[in-house]
Amino acid sequence: MRGYIIKRLLLGIPTILGAMLLIFTIMRVIPGDVAVLIAVGGSEGEEVVAEEKVEKIRVQLGLDRPVYEQFGEWVWQVVTWDLGDSFILRQPVTEMLARKLPMTLQLGLMALLLSWIIAIPIGILSAVKQDTPLDYIPRFISIIGLAIPNFWLGILILTFAAAWFNWFPPIIYQTPWDDPVVNMTQLFFPCLVLGASQAAIQVRMMRTTMLEVLREDYIRTANAKGLKKFSVLWRHAMKNALIPVITISGSQLANLIGGALVTETVFNLPGIGAATVDAVRLRDYPVIQNFVLIITTGHVLVNLLIDLLYGWLNPRIRYS
Repeated sequence: MRGYIIKRLLLGIPTILGAMLLIFTIMRVIPGDVAVLIAVGGSEGEEVVAEEKVEKIRVQLGLDRPVYEQFGEWVWQVVTWDLGDSFILRQPVTEMLARKLPMTLQLGLMALLLSWIIAIPIGILSAVKQDTPLDYIPRFISIIGLAIPNFWLGILILTFAAAWFNWFPPIIYQTPWDDPVVNMTQLFFPCLVLGASQAAIQVRMMRTTMLEVLREDYIRTANAKGLKKFSVLWRHAMKNALIPVITISGSQLANLIGGALVTETVFNLPGIGAATVDAVRLRDYPVIQNFVLIITTGHVLVNLLIDLLYGWLNPRIRYS
């Protein structure tokens, strides 16, 4: 097991380096010049500024050096965990990351947990009640959940929440340690938005895999022995049926963190997603590069964790 983990971590290094190169290249080729934005005070207008002033800012930011030197410096910063300072806010990126990452992680984990709570029981019920109204209704709703874009659902929920429940996005975000009740109320609707499409996928996956497992010989044997239906489903069928659901949940968790870009902006939450959107608008290279790198690294680590969970769900799976 230890050798397998080390091997997977080593294989993740080229993936992360490739992602770093891609992020770095994209940031250098997209339109816009951060030096000009800083020279005009952060405005994105067409103000004319002296070229000497812009060039001086480029030198201060190190943007006048060859791109391979800039990329090498960034790689070294990542290795030494000194991610530099924001071009716009002049704050260390590590401090910004420490402030904003916990909220985004909490949002992603809560959305994934909510999707499990919704999807797993409904998927099992849909499989057990195959070709009945209790099967058709969840399948129809899951198709709707897949079709609705997250940003549109978020705006719709904001409109109805304000009209019916007098609820508005938080002006000041409360952490779970400051006020857990307020924190949960602030994150409930964003979690619902993020988790809706994920739950729709999981319902369909859970139904499909549960139908396959229920047709296995060992399930027929358990039923023939007279075991209770609940015991057959819970002890024998569900663990094996969960393996594909856990697989897609791993990629979904990483996608949820990436999907927070829009959701955090819609609901005015101070996480990595909203900060990345602002950084893209202002061409704040250090913030964009390192925040996207964190999301990429999360993909690698979550996929490793999901692979390790297979052994717990199915003891026949061994790693070498």
